[in-house]
Amino acid sequence: MPKQARELSALDIKRLTKPGHHAAGGVSGLLLQITGTGTKSWILRTIVGAKRRDIGLGGFPDITLAQARINARELKAQIRLGVDPVEQRKAVKAALIASNGKLISFADAAYKFLTIKRSEFKNAKHAAQWQTTLETYAFPVIGSMRVDSVELPHIVQVLEPLWITKTETATRVRGRIESVLTWAKVSGYRTGENPARWKDNLDGVLPKPGKLKKVQHHKAVPWKSAASFMVQLRKCEGTAAKALEFLILTATRSGEVRGALWQEINLNERVWTIPAERMKADKEHVIPLCVDAINLLNQLPRFENNDLVFPAARGGQLSDMTLSAVMRRMKIDATPHGFRSTFRDWCSESTNYPHEVAEMALAHTIASGVEKAYRRGDLLAKRTRLMDDWCKYLNTQTLQGVVIPIREIV
Repeated sequence: MPKQARELSALDIKRLTKPGHHAAGGVSGLLLQITGTGTKSWILRTIVGAKRRDIGLGGFPDITLAQARINARELKAQIRLGVDPVEQRKAVKAALIASNGKLISFADAAYKFLTIKRSEFKNAKHAAQWQTTLETYAFPVIGSMRVDSVELPHIVQVLEPLWITKTETATRVRGRIESVLTWAKVSGYRTGENPARWKDNLDGVLPKPGKLKKVQHHKAVPWKSAASFMVQLRKCEGTAAKALEFLILTATRSGEVRGALWQEINLNERVWTIPAERMKADKEHVIPLCVDAINLLNQLPRFENNDLVFPAARGGQLSDMTLSAVMRRMKIDATPHGFRSTFRDWCSESTNYPHEVAEMALAHTIASGVEKAYRRGDLLAKRTRLMDDWCKYLNTQTLQGVVIPIREIV
């Protein structure tokens, strides 16, 4: 029969100072380990399977003698049931480490998402806008929160201050938060429903954006005065004036003109092909160029190491305000964007071109499924005739002191 160790008392444990292993008694294999520096800790020396194991039970005095004996008995009971306490501890520790690896903040999740998805954005500016809106509106509220802890009240807290006054911005922020949380769920950082989802979720606590959206009015030159305006415009000098004239001749948006590159233009075929990443609808747009547009382009200087058709004085893109400034100097209270409405009204009221031809000329998305099925091609031949007729119309009048009235286009 193995020799039983004398049961030490709490006072005995406190007085022990000799380095080494001292049997504590009360539970076979329970030892007090004392290091050369005097540090004391508990060890259970026992057999697990066919191996001898020294299992740490904690330091003294944090773990008292009485607690050490209780812990030792519980471990020996587990061993009798076939459990290896050492391997069990390793598994728990591994699970904890893995769990902690998934505990990232919403801000960390957003940056990870943006890093992975950056190549899918239209351009670097679009990616920067994503990041800026999240940093400005979402991060102050949920940026430091664990991404798995973000719930509906937190999303509402982000959106409510913006929802009425900056509805369009708020809807973009909501969509971007939803995308980040979707990525976090798929990546294993959170579970459950997405609290930023609109349908059957936020739509129950926030007003519909469509009911709040304020109608923006773009002041436009009436189509009957467009030719007179062109006479005035062609008296102006400078790159911005040429860019505005090109915008009118092509019925395009300011950003599309300001970002136009020579490599996009084929003078021989008389077309300007804007790549999808520069278009609002994310679809390549081919624009027929009328004779006036071709002549304008032929008169423009080209600069080495700068492919912009209408570069600013310092080499970059013209600003949107630069084109608007041309109209202000002409004392015309309208906007460059308004000329798209001018063109559309001229199409409707002065020509017999089908609706879909005019809409395609403006690169509008056609909502009707019937029209989509009908419009299988890009109607380039018809649009070429349309733009030629628009060009001819713009040359039909002379100034002769005409006062150009302005109206608002919704």
